Amino acid sequence: MSMKVNEVLDAKGLACPMPIVKTKKAITNLEAGQVIEVQATDKGSTADIKAWAESTGNHYLGTKEEGEVLKHYLRKASEEETKGETQHEEVLDLEELRNKVEGKEAISILDVREPAEYAFGHIPGAVNIPLGELEDRFKELNMEQGINVICRTGNRSDLAAQKLVQKGFKNVKNVVPGMSSWEGPTEEN
Repeated sequence: MSMKVNEVLDAKGLACPMPIVKTKKAITNLEAGQVIEVQATDKGSTADIKAWAESTGNHYLGTKEEGEVLKHYLRKASEEETKGETQHEEVLDLEELRNKVEGKEAISILDVREPAEYAFGHIPGAVNIPLGELEDRFKELNMEQGINVICRTGNRSDLAAQKLVQKGFKNVKNVVPGMSSWEGPTEEN
């Protein structure tokens, strides 16, 4: 498969949210219709880049895996195709979540990080459905129950929260800033 690439972005060795942050910045230098290749090693970057592209109107073309490197291809949208980047409005800060967890409040926590991230430390009782699998697995969640969505920094969880609302979920909160700043109880798998 040969594809004309207008720019190559090296995001290897970077963890979420940096591949997306660098992609957002680099894509502004392209003309509509041009293609960027984003090289990353973060396994979660596939779902992140795909979801970001969908939310902005840019076209996710696909990902090729070459050894440890994921090569993501995006086509920059024209002005007519571009959507303003949105953010989920309902947020819950870590302190509020910690109070609920430590107060043994009955809450639902959806952790959308990759399984390896989840295994090394997650909030007790959190359900793990990686962002990239959410489209196929959202029926595992209770639509009637409030859901607190968390990831490492608040970016993937923001995209997941938006996706759940589009599917008809009502009480969805994005937990910010995410597990990178969590100081409450954790457990490992």
